[in-house]
Amino acid sequence: MTDTDLQQLVERIALNSFHQPFKYKAFFNKRLKTTGGRYHLNDHHIDINPLMFTEFGMETLEGVIKHELVHYFIHMSGEKPSHQNPHFKQLLLQVGGLQYAPFNAQAHSRSRLKIEYVCQRCGQSYIRRSHIDTKRYVCSRCQGRLMLVSEERAI
Repeated sequence: MTDTDLQQLVERIALNSFHQPFKYKAFFNKRLKTTGGRYHLNDHHIDINPLMFTEFGMETLEGVIKHELVHYFIHMSGEKPSHQNPHFKQLLLQVGGLQYAPFNAQAHSRSRLKIEYVCQRCGQSYIRRSHIDTKRYVCSRCQGRLMLVSEERAI
């Protein structure tokens, strides 16, 4: 599905479910990892996580689009488009939008770097997520020199 297909789908859902046109842009944003979509208050465009379509299918994508359109139409009516707004909850139920995006295992299982340094004098171990300059930094316990022991990806 391309951005133009998504734009047409969003416009069609806006007319069918809300009986009002959506006049702004909607497009896929690959940088969204832990959320289904995002409505931008300043310029009213909508970003959609492409994984909502590729991993979960058309039904989930439509639910996420309806959720973001509820934000849009609540905001355009002059109200605060937050999830705590009772009108938001009511309209979301009315149109059948998703309250939460499905859990995306791919985004949550990103591995983290695990680096271990050991003091050469006292043996104190330091486990970090980023490299340090061993010429500049020393052991906090005895001011001994640090040595890189291992570097691995932790899940």
